Amino acid sequence: MAGNSPSLTLFMRQRPALVSYASTIIGNRVQAEDLVQEAWLRFDEASKGRFLEDATGYLYRIVRNLALDSKRSAARERSVTGGADYDIAVQTSAADSPDPETIALYKDDYAKVMQAMAELPDRTRIACEMHRFGGAKLREIALFLDVSVPLAHKLVAEGIDHCRERLGGWP
Repeated sequence: MAGNSPSLTLFMRQRPALVSYASTIIGNRVQAEDLVQEAWLRFDEASKGRFLEDATGYLYRIVRNLALDSKRSAARERSVTGGADYDIAVQTSAADSPDPETIALYKDDYAKVMQAMAELPDRTRIACEMHRFGGAKLREIALFLDVSVPLAHKLVAEGIDHCRERLGGWP
């Protein structure tokens, strides 16, 4: 990151307003500070080597999207672990423990998936594992494998299709 890059200058000029903007959405200034820092990382990555026509607007959209995601995530968490509902959440989690038959069923499916994954070419297997088991985004897979994003998508799709064929309908 260059010390005096135009994107850094823009970010530093807008930072106080971005923190205030994020605070109004999520209602927490400390979280807003963290969120704005995350926005900078995303903005910096997106602006490397290219001209962004409406850079300020883009920066605000990143902050807004991160703030709304954070707010939704917090609401989901509160709905599961909220004060009076905590006992219900614990009981639900305990009741959701699988029975021995379910464990045996999925153990067999797991073995079939691992066998199907072992049959894949290395790049396809790695792409599929990163996406399905690691939660990696296609961009991250493409970067790791040093391929294009469309090729990463194709590799993941081929891996999933292969596993579905071996399992007879794996989701």
